[in-house]
Amino acid sequence: RLHGNESYRVPWLFDEEAVDVLRFFTRLKCSLMPYLFAKAIDATTEGVPMMRAMVIEYTDDPTCATLDLQYMLGDSLLVAPIFNDESRAKYYLPNGSWTNFITGDVTEGGRWIKEKHSYMSIPLMVKENSIIAVGDENSRPDYDYADNVTLHVFELKDGAKVETIVYDTEAKLNLNVTVTRKANEIIVEAIKVAKPYNIILRGIHNVASVQGGNFKDDKLGMLVTPDKGASKLIISLK
Repeated sequence: RLHGNESYRVPWLFDEEAVDVLRFFTRLKCSLMPYLFAKAIDATTEGVPMMRAMVIEYTDDPTCATLDLQYMLGDSLLVAPIFNDESRAKYYLPNGSWTNFITGDVTEGGRWIKEKHSYMSIPLMVKENSIIAVGDENSRPDYDYADNVTLHVFELKDGAKVETIVYDTEAKLNLNVTVTRKANEIIVEAIKVAKPYNIILRGIHNVASVQGGNFKDDKLGMLVTPDKGASKLIISLK
């Protein structure tokens, strides 16, 4: 979104690269709308803002108390904008495993990170034990979020249990999924399955079998598609 009212601000008045960059991030935002809209609903019902200071999410981490150049977008995404003309990012990751949503690179937290990024990249980090619902549309922000939504599961640790909810644009629940890991077994339980959906186990390529669905390798991880009408999947890892 290009702010300002004193001049006509559109990317094509700059150059084609500006158009490409804005197109990339606009499509990224649109694809993330199932996650973002759910966090907007949380904000209205619980009073916790979508865009929140790090200390709100990490009250016990003293480093987060003074951070003002990065933020949490919902409870799972960490965003660190770049504020210089050298494309250099410097940001802090709390303890745990963090995955760059765009590149898939995994970084251990509890430390400061320094990186260099292109115009098509940004520190958009997903904390461990998270599910990010990604929509099947990237050309507009208002669409059927539950139809062919893909649930990206990140760094699910042994014993973890995580949940995600997908709403429609009228704030009605369309899908509620809980994912639990017990050693080499991942259990997916779904409630109110209104439309077909998929699951990607980000960074995992060692699935042995899936009860209640089928699987195939994907560049981002293992793509699991539930059978029609299946409310429970048991994913066994090698």
